[in-house]
Amino acid sequence: MKIPERKNIKEKYKWNLLDMVNGDDEWDAKYEKIQQEIPSLSEYKGKLGDDKTLLEYLKRNDEIFIELLKLYCYASMSNHQDLRVKKYQEMIAKAHSIVVMISTAVAFAEPEICTRSEEELIALSKKPEFSAYSYKFERLAKDKKHVLSEKEEAILAETGSFVGKFSECFQMFDGADIKFDNIVIDGKETEMSHGTYSVLLQNPNPENRQKAFECMYAAYKNHINTITALYTGSVLKDCFFTKVRGFSSALEGALSATDVDAKAYKNLIKAVDNNNKYMHKYVALRKKVLGLEPLNMWDLHLPLVEGAEISVSYEKAFEIVKKALQPLGEEYNGLLERAFNERWIDVVESKGKRTGAYCMSTYGCHPYVMLNYQKTTHDVFAIAHELGHAMHSYFSNENQPFAKADYEIFVAEIASTVNEVLMLKYLLKETKDVEMRKFLLSYYLDMFRTTLFRQTMFAEFELKIHNLAEENQPMSAEGLSDIYYALNKKYYGRAVKHNELIRYEWARIPHFYNAFYVYQYATGITAAVSIANSILKDGDKAFYGYKKFLSAGGSMPPIEILKLAGVDLTTEQPFNVAMREFRETLNSLTELFEEK
Repeated sequence: MKIPERKNIKEKYKWNLLDMVNGDDEWDAKYEKIQQEIPSLSEYKGKLGDDKTLLEYLKRNDEIFIELLKLYCYASMSNHQDLRVKKYQEMIAKAHSIVVMISTAVAFAEPEICTRSEEELIALSKKPEFSAYSYKFERLAKDKKHVLSEKEEAILAETGSFVGKFSECFQMFDGADIKFDNIVIDGKETEMSHGTYSVLLQNPNPENRQKAFECMYAAYKNHINTITALYTGSVLKDCFFTKVRGFSSALEGALSATDVDAKAYKNLIKAVDNNNKYMHKYVALRKKVLGLEPLNMWDLHLPLVEGAEISVSYEKAFEIVKKALQPLGEEYNGLLERAFNERWIDVVESKGKRTGAYCMSTYGCHPYVMLNYQKTTHDVFAIAHELGHAMHSYFSNENQPFAKADYEIFVAEIASTVNEVLMLKYLLKETKDVEMRKFLLSYYLDMFRTTLFRQTMFAEFELKIHNLAEENQPMSAEGLSDIYYALNKKYYGRAVKHNELIRYEWARIPHFYNAFYVYQYATGITAAVSIANSILKDGDKAFYGYKKFLSAGGSMPPIEILKLAGVDLTTEQPFNVAMREFRETLNSLTELFEEK
């Protein structure tokens, strides 16, 4: 299994970044132009008390930021194509530097706007000429007490040149520098990679799964002190900003940035904690069906049904996704066609390419999707997932002005997970084969395990580590790994053997460098289950509300946006619906395995 160089990948499997910026030379020209334009924003300093001038500044700021984001996304995605290429390493560094430059140049703006009283800010939000910025002013009125002086904001803006280095360093380490030992699989020497690992965890030979698991985590264990230093530095950075902005905790500060009450985070942990017993029952069922004694951590990805894996070409996988998403209407499916035909998607793994999958979007251009497609069920679902992000961004950008187009990360994982749930239910409806039904039900349960239960475990880990930092407690590699190991036991129960190397799983999670992000995967699937069920039950009526949700961007608080789709996460109902679906799916699977 050899990983190809990017130059050997067919063009149809590469995204076309020229739709965003017409090549590297145009990028350089745009970069120089923006550098020249940034000082013009500083000319508004001291003048934002006048409404006409304020509106002029906001519009000018938007124009420059739209172009800046295109530059940043082009540089970032070019870099992610092959992290080893010096040219694009330098380009992304330049993109980071210009973001810091413009952030510093406009650092005066919010403090100056916030010299107005809360009442004045609210009044401003209601003026028709400021309609594109109404939510911005509402947020400023609410967060006014956390905005610092002009000088202090300028200092914090300057820190942007280095505070993101924790994440950047980990990405470089994880994508380009980490070295895995080669392993022998079925008598053949195999090059280990992140993509290879996900495939080998589903290998029917337990020795192969164990080799992959131990090879992967041994590499992180070998660098655990360095990774601990990176992560604890990132946590301390979070706590620093918490203190200087006057928040009570890093959690409150992080969630305030997305206009979400910290109670939502804690309520999620509580709701999942109350239902962990059902996850333990599922793990016990896996152990019984697989007949493994012991059941190891490397066995949790093994299909319960042999031969039922969806192992198809990328083209076939895309067709499955389109059919599954037909309930979302002709317009939605037309956009899926465009994504496929117009090369919005970078499909396959290659040397030096960033791991995983994501969607990146910028105003004024269609979204882009990065995949590292393998012929696994997980990767088929990843297509649906990332296209959910893409369609969310497309509808928001098409229906909102720039200032309101960017939706908060609290709602960012919902559209993607709705697509996964719809696809799962489509496949279950289409197949009458008992073995395939068993496979799909177990796959759905694993969606809950990895997206609801596991991400909540990650969320609890983050909360515990930040609490340690806020209490000035020591944070060592051993201590962090102990905390993670205890959580792994709590969430998975006694039916599985908690192999020692799983202690180091936290060290390979890139999202931890974006504090208090992962919990939104869990709230995302919670909301998505309700939305998908409503669309399948009520058809166009439910989709009407869902499209309003997709099109709302960041035009109001995310909790309120979600209510447009008929889901209120301030109540227990969505959590109860999700947990009921998990229990019912578990019961259905158990019954199938018990049938004679």
